[in-house]
Amino acid sequence: MSNETSHLPDGGSTEAMQIRVWDPLVRIFHWTLAAGFATAFIVEDDILTVHIWAGYLVLSLIAMRLVWGLIGTRHARFSDFVREPGQVVAYLKAALTLRAPRYLGHNPAGGAMVVALLLSVTATGISGMALYGAQEFAGPLAGLSAWVSDATAHQLEDVHAFFANATLALVIAHLVGVVFSSLSHRENLIGAMITGNKRRDD
Repeated sequence: MSNETSHLPDGGSTEAMQIRVWDPLVRIFHWTLAAGFATAFIVEDDILTVHIWAGYLVLSLIAMRLVWGLIGTRHARFSDFVREPGQVVAYLKAALTLRAPRYLGHNPAGGAMVVALLLSVTATGISGMALYGAQEFAGPLAGLSAWVSDATAHQLEDVHAFFANATLALVIAHLVGVVFSSLSHRENLIGAMITGNKRRDD
């Protein structure tokens, strides 16, 4: 297996044109969260044990990501991609005219989506734990939820389903945004979340 660096026609190299953006923890978090949510959503309560443990995994990942968002690498930090609503709106308007600037890390819309997904997944998980406590008298919130009435339990079920479906809608919007941005800037954003590398600034 060769270790030689491939060269471009202009004398540069593909390695020289790449920069590490996403650290391993961010990439592992991203794909494991996707797998965990997909598992919980697909099995629902037909396989309750799998559903519950997938939920625990997702909430643990969220907690880890919140910490990493404060002390992690440059592009993993919230300070790098969380922007004011006005900046997000301005970016979206520019994107619709194909004039949006390229960002190495998350662009303003992508940053807003990260925050929305973190909040929605967290609400899904916590409402799920409350429901588990109310219906099965088990889980971390059993002590707080065991006393609720059947009517309240049904309401918790509706809340859990709402946030699960809202998260799915956000995931779909996220995928659409990734494809749109990839085409607009002619780069493979999905591949970047696998390898951690992106093209250097133009």
